[in-house]
Amino acid sequence: MNLRVGSDAVRARQQWTALAEALNELGVVLDLIEAVPGLPDLVFTANAGIVYRNLFIASRFRYGVRQGESPHFESWARQRGFDVVLMPEGYNFEGAGDALFCGETLFAGYRYRSDVRSHQWIGERLGVEVLPLELVDPRFYHLDTCFCPLDPDVAIYYPGAFDEYGRSVLTDRIPSLIEVAPEEAISFSCNAVVVGKTVILNAGAAKLADALGERGYALRALEFSEFIKSGGSAKCLTLRVDGEEAASWKSGVRERLT
Repeated sequence: MNLRVGSDAVRARQQWTALAEALNELGVVLDLIEAVPGLPDLVFTANAGIVYRNLFIASRFRYGVRQGESPHFESWARQRGFDVVLMPEGYNFEGAGDALFCGETLFAGYRYRSDVRSHQWIGERLGVEVLPLELVDPRFYHLDTCFCPLDPDVAIYYPGAFDEYGRSVLTDRIPSLIEVAPEEAISFSCNAVVVGKTVILNAGAAKLADALGERGYALRALEFSEFIKSGGSAKCLTLRVDGEEAASWKSGVRERLT
């Protein structure tokens, strides 16, 4: 995320459109939020909050540059019939960017954007087990940049983003972990969207593509260069509202993302 390296607006729109078209082809129902002048990171909807059944727990962004997004995301959620839950003042939490279900458990990243007490609060509010994972490499500032559950027993991850304890938690709790190579992790290959047995991820991750193919997953490799300049890729651009494929509480209705 370097202000001296600007994105190409035309190319960014082409890449976003390609993602939307790929999701439509997979039968996903898309619900869009309108762009707002002065809030360029609003496109990274994964950070809006997290959805659990009929609840929408809104984010509390750490930095002022993104705090203006919250009212828009909260309004969107209310208009769609979600019960919006606001976190107490003073907490930091950046939504599905730092909170991902794998099975019954909510794995939660902290340090750079979200804090541990916010995860503890969410666990108590939802009545679910939360396992905090400390992120130790500032290049992977959100959990979804280095960890992606595929189903309740399978996930991809980049070990270098976690401390020794975090790595041990993941290996102990997830039966099948697919390790991502450093040179592919740095381009946010873990920041993938999972729809059934199809994985949409950034192009150029040949090793990860082979590993997923061996496990029966279909791949959609797309370009996200303009969004990577701002620190995000496929997953950052979406918020799943009916439960990720790996979440045990998944509603089972047709996929819907914003």
